[in-house]
Amino acid sequence: MTSLLEGDGVPSVAVHTNVFARVARSTARLRGIPTLRQAFVPQPVVGRTAAELRGYIEGSDQVSGRPFMQEVIDGLTRPLDDADLTGATFERTTPRLLPRDTEDNLRQLFLDNRWTDFLPIVLPTEERVAAMLEGTSQPPDKVVGRMRAGNFRETWEYTVEKVAVNAVMAGARPEYLSVILALAASNTTSRQGSTTSMTCLGVVNGPIRNEIGMNCGIGAMGPYSHANTTIGRAFSLLSQNGQGGSVPGETYMGALGNPLAYSLCFAENEERSPWQPLHVQKGFEPTDSTATVFNGLRYVQEGFGPRDTWEAKFRRCLAATAYLPPLIVLDPIVARLFQSRGITSKQDLIDWCAQNARLPARDYWDDQWMQTLVRPRAAAGVEPYASKLKAAPDAIVQMYEANDINVVVVGGETQGAFKIFGANYVTTVSVDAWR
Repeated sequence: MTSLLEGDGVPSVAVHTNVFARVARSTARLRGIPTLRQAFVPQPVVGRTAAELRGYIEGSDQVSGRPFMQEVIDGLTRPLDDADLTGATFERTTPRLLPRDTEDNLRQLFLDNRWTDFLPIVLPTEERVAAMLEGTSQPPDKVVGRMRAGNFRETWEYTVEKVAVNAVMAGARPEYLSVILALAASNTTSRQGSTTSMTCLGVVNGPIRNEIGMNCGIGAMGPYSHANTTIGRAFSLLSQNGQGGSVPGETYMGALGNPLAYSLCFAENEERSPWQPLHVQKGFEPTDSTATVFNGLRYVQEGFGPRDTWEAKFRRCLAATAYLPPLIVLDPIVARLFQSRGITSKQDLIDWCAQNARLPARDYWDDQWMQTLVRPRAAAGVEPYASKLKAAPDAIVQMYEANDINVVVVGGETQGAFKIFGANYVTTVSVDAWR
């Protein structure tokens, strides 16, 4: 809105909390308004009393040190000058190759430029990238997708060759490239800049799992498989480098960070599951190879069973999922135990969860994400949210629709374990299309 007003020649002032000073100025510059008038109050603003908030605006600007209201008044009344109206231009081209140097110097260069996840990498030489590109029939200059670190950031475009560069850096093998390209084609970043420290998860289905030796059994979600680990890491590195960086305080604002951002990709244990695999649920044939991306991943809950008390356990877990719908990951033991209890398919479990994920309307709306992302849609009349907004505070509302919820079977059958992630389903992409 501020950029629109500035574009019409109307002076305006954007107000932020001080911890967002770098990202606010960087975003304004990327939007072509580097001299955007901005003012800054202390963090936090949530949970403050009216008197405390009044103290913010009667106090000093947290960045300039000048009186806050004077900063606002000056920004609104000072005429736009040439610097305000000039805008910003950028040089978008980058060299394809770096100058020759020693291995130690090149590794340091990658670290200094934040092109890595700060773990050791394989340097992407021309020879190594060419060998990686043998893993696909697609031309190196074909555009795979586009990413950005967050809303209002610039969207960056990446090609097959750029994906291959990050695959080399991650230590992946050429036979993994088609899976990495499919993840990249989701146009989804695992380095999303949200303050809630979100990241992504990849699930692989179909024959490609066995062809490249992916792990869907014991330790499938941990660092115990070269394919799983390096595919996930390649997607993470691409998400960092393919969107223009992941710099804390500028393009990354996750308050706590998320260790799952290093690498999280695994294969569904289709052979040991009694149920239909994920990619078939999404409209693919059993013989197709696919990669599915979920984003969000702000929390993980876990348990064992199902025991006789499983329904109460699941209701508690579902009530704690807040804004993000559940992705339920079950060991094959758990899936078979559910089947013995009359839940004969994933859809049966999904339907039960949708019907039993319920909260009082007061608690449903008592969440930052619900207030900032969902409530505006409800206020605009979008269903089913509009009806939930109209509900009495003590009225019980359904948290999710069935199509919000997903189930994946994975694990080595050493324990009847399950995990519930908060995760949005994004898309399922054909791996075969990228072979």
